[in-house]
Amino acid sequence: MLNDEANKQAGIARLISDLRVAKIELLSAQCATDRLRLQYSVADIVSFGERQALKNAIAAADAMCRFFGAVENQLKQAEKQE
Repeated sequence: MLNDEANKQAGIARLISDLRVAKIELLSAQCATDRLRLQYSVADIVSFGERQALKNAIAAADAMCRFFGAVENQLKQAEKQE
């Protein structure tokens, strides 16, 4: 029983650490996006950007949006119950 509690605490600590790292990585991605957005037009990005790189970036952004949307929905539900 004690081992299960220790594993649970270790898992929670790992989750918190992973969330902090993700926050920094997402901020970096946001900065990179802002640089592109401010320096180039969408038309130039589409015309001169590598198609596969753009498609991969779009797919990654879409996946992140869906994931954080699900997190947001559960967060709202948890806040209503408090």
